[in-house]
Amino acid sequence: MLDERSRTLLKTLIEHYIAEGQPVGSRALSKYSGLDLSAATVRNVMADLEDLGFIASPHTSAGRVPTPRGYRFFVDSLLITQPLEREKIHAIEGRLHPSQPKELINTASQLLSGFTHFAGIVFTPRRKSQRIRQMEFVSLSEKRILLILVTTDGSVQNRILFSERAYSASELVVATNYLNQHFAGHDFEQIRNRVRSDLRKLRSDLQNLMDAALTAGDEALNQADDQYVISGERNLLEVEDLSSNMKRLRKLFDLFEQRTALMRLLDLSHRANGIQIFIGGESGLAPLDECSVITAPYEVDGQIVGSVGVIGPTRMAYERVIPIVDITAKLLSSALTHQTHP
Repeated sequence: MLDERSRTLLKTLIEHYIAEGQPVGSRALSKYSGLDLSAATVRNVMADLEDLGFIASPHTSAGRVPTPRGYRFFVDSLLITQPLEREKIHAIEGRLHPSQPKELINTASQLLSGFTHFAGIVFTPRRKSQRIRQMEFVSLSEKRILLILVTTDGSVQNRILFSERAYSASELVVATNYLNQHFAGHDFEQIRNRVRSDLRKLRSDLQNLMDAALTAGDEALNQADDQYVISGERNLLEVEDLSSNMKRLRKLFDLFEQRTALMRLLDLSHRANGIQIFIGGESGLAPLDECSVITAPYEVDGQIVGSVGVIGPTRMAYERVIPIVDITAKLLSSALTHQTHP
């Protein structure tokens, strides 16, 4: 699409703009590109690049800045990423030592934020095979019962059940023992396949309680699993490209709070292979129009289970951020896999 001269000048312009944050003029391009070109020739190439939609001219300056299309071409065709320094790899690896999965997820998010100075995010999709270690009923009042669910990965979920009649302590013990005896170690998909026929064998006065418990438990685990952890949102307040427009920044923080829309984007990321980069409007989310999102999937036992990522301005050092996201995903995969097979 572009000849070598145009590619070199576009690469130089984008790298200089990322570093300096100011529109780049033809004189600077002549100086930093390493090409022996006259200022007139550089201006002509710049005009061609602008016609193609790769760069634009801010009204206040004679220089040019990259457009999202320019960044996309740069990332896809011109960018040369550098391997992450060994000491940074060791630093990430040292923090991501095997522990509870939730702690690893939180740490990975904090590391992404800390190393990039942007917002770090880790998506943890619903695991279809969420297994139950223990279930327990606790009476709260005459017709209010607390259901406690403990999964095999150590997470705990609580749900309050409202019953039509009061249950004695001994009845709740019977129900607790029955559930743990028959369903401990199983996921809810397996439980649902067995529960209807099994409930018929119970005393009728416990059927409603059991049915309500399984429904509430399934909902609790589904809601708990579909989520992401985000760290370092405040870093974006320090990014001049974003903080200069507080209305836009508020919409971005609203997006973090709403979660649902951003989760759809991250869900797409974890279904893909390798690094994914969404620049500006490519995300389909208006609050991210001035941002780039870089993600990479992570695995457990060779199966992709989620994605890690960084949210920052479109003017970011992609060659530095991409390796950080990539290495963090690989080391998180290793730690989580080791955690499941200590």
